[in-house]
Amino acid sequence: MHYENLTTILQELLTAATAVKAQEVQVLEQEILQADRIFIAGAGRSGFVARAFANRLVHLGFTDYFVGESTTPAIGSTDLLIINSGSGLTQGMINAAQIAKQAQARVALITIHPQSVLGELADVVVKLPGASSRAHDVPQKISIQPNGSAFEQLTFLLYDSLVVDLKKIKHLSQKQLDQRHANLE
Repeated sequence: MHYENLTTILQELLTAATAVKAQEVQVLEQEILQADRIFIAGAGRSGFVARAFANRLVHLGFTDYFVGESTTPAIGSTDLLIINSGSGLTQGMINAAQIAKQAQARVALITIHPQSVLGELADVVVKLPGASSRAHDVPQKISIQPNGSAFEQLTFLLYDSLVVDLKKIKHLSQKQLDQRHANLE
């Protein structure tokens, strides 16, 4: 591992984090708290990050599902769909958002491109700085890493910061979270 690369990446993420608007994150937090059930979606590496957040929501006591799993039920009007898509152009995520809107569910998006197709479908958008290989209209080279990596990492950190807030809001102890941790591993 090249130490200089690691410290550069960490500095890039710190700089990018300062560009995230607190009000957008607070709106997403309120949507999560008000939803009966939460559906999480993302494709590729963004999907990996989304899965990690879905796992933490379980620890916090939320009822949530990852879109595309065979055990995921139909979304309804009291539910929230949260989509990770750097480009805002991923066709599978667009389809999911359209289905959610038809079911009168709320849609939240975490993206680099709020003016994208998904951004137009979303009720709530959290914009993160970054570059996406799928959206070429706005070049935003902010990292030494390949396009998408900084977005995914910042999304992971954003989700973890939400977990900290939600844990406080729900007055949960670490012991309570641990009790919901998987025991069939």
